[in-house]
Amino acid sequence: MLSLFSIPNYMIYTNESSFKIIVVQIFNILTLYFYNAKRFVPKNYLCQKFSKTMISIEPHEISGVELQGYLQSSVGPRPIALASTVDANGIPNLSPFSFFNVFSSNPPILIFSPARRVRNNTVKHTLLNVEATREVVISVVNYDIVQQVSLSSTEYADGVNEFVKAGLTMLESDLVKPFRVKESPVQFECKVNEIISLGTEGGAGNLVICEVIKLHISEDVLDKNGAIDQFKIDLVSRMGGNWYSRSNKGLFEVPKPLSTLGIGVDAIPDFIKKSPVFSGNDLGMLGNVESLPSKEEINIFVENSFEAKAVLSSDDEENVHQKAKEYLDKEQVESAWKLLLAKRV
Repeated sequence: MLSLFSIPNYMIYTNESSFKIIVVQIFNILTLYFYNAKRFVPKNYLCQKFSKTMISIEPHEISGVELQGYLQSSVGPRPIALASTVDANGIPNLSPFSFFNVFSSNPPILIFSPARRVRNNTVKHTLLNVEATREVVISVVNYDIVQQVSLSSTEYADGVNEFVKAGLTMLESDLVKPFRVKESPVQFECKVNEIISLGTEGGAGNLVICEVIKLHISEDVLDKNGAIDQFKIDLVSRMGGNWYSRSNKGLFEVPKPLSTLGIGVDAIPDFIKKSPVFSGNDLGMLGNVESLPSKEEINIFVENSFEAKAVLSSDDEENVHQKAKEYLDKEQVESAWKLLLAKRV
């Protein structure tokens, strides 16, 4: 077999014409080599070996819902902007958006996109509010508030305060009218420089170009040098479907609340909300149920659960709350509710 190392010594020259001859000779050798190699390789072998079976889609061939699913499931993880706005009358609104990122540091520019709803081509309150006031506060989302943030994405009626429904605390901003989210470790007060519509059909984005005019950072997430510690801030991001990504732990699921209206954290009895056992995430899960269990459902649960009977017989409210928290940790929200309400039906 011919080899690249079989080039005769007499072919090695230093002048330009000789160099061209060498290039031609090498080309001929390579051509002959690959010609002979193809005779012993099955047809399409290289393509079969190095390519994978794929589906190919042009966007117009599938529904908007399917296309949105493919895009959101393949482009990620995506940071989450928890956008706080007010309408022209000062009524607050809070909603998360994962079409979001930072695009410039000088000037400091954040962009998020409240897209038109795919299912009915309507627009969100957030978009109407930023069009009216040209102000927004963007708070980052970490793991400690992810359940409450998910609950805030519920499409409550116009005028309903998502801060209250999600159990998040409103903090007055210094330079803009929208409120900050107290529980978020970093909050950006922004003026809206421009809003760019990307279309008029369902799924079309609206790029809200925000200039940061003041930012607030919790000292709890800073390291000894004053920089943000990526483990302490513990950010979460969106993937496809119900999936989220936690920056230091990996993937986890949070059921979407959009198909039903959760009762909200404000509807949770005070004896639960004020319990030191439950975190904000726990309250967010409890608030993300459409309705509370009935007396009959609670009695059936207790009757058929030995562990529920045991913890209730202890007559220790903290033990009951600890057991309910165990249910929540296992995503057994209905069982947690039935246990918590068992002595009050």
